[in-house]
Amino acid sequence: QVQLVESGGGLVQAGGSLRLSCAASERTFSSLVMGWFRQAPGKEREFVTAISWSGGSTDYADSVKGRFTISRDNAKKKVYLQMNSLKPEDTAVYYCAAGARVSIASTSYDYWGQGTQVTVSS
Repeated sequence: QVQLVESGGGLVQAGGSLRLSCAASERTFSSLVMGWFRQAPGKEREFVTAISWSGGSTDYADSVKGRFTISRDNAKKKVYLQMNSLKPEDTAVYYCAAGARVSIASTSYDYWGQGTQVTVSS
């Protein structure tokens, strides 16, 4: 069982930055694909970004390309989401997820964190 714990959410003004972190309990973290999803009130959960086990392959939703960057530190068993130029429409609960392959589909991920709230004020 993989446990994921997100941190780093908060309230930020539009144009600002936040860095989310996700810590994993699994000792085989380096073999897992890691992703970030988000869910805004009244909307379905949506893909944000994902990174391969080696960090050599990433994928981003069009809405965050050029603003968000995913990275990972396998030695620390952590994955990060650097969010720059934040917009009010980025407001959501952000979830860390772990799976076997890079995918935009939430069903491809087997393990999920509890989520961290990101609120961007205009």
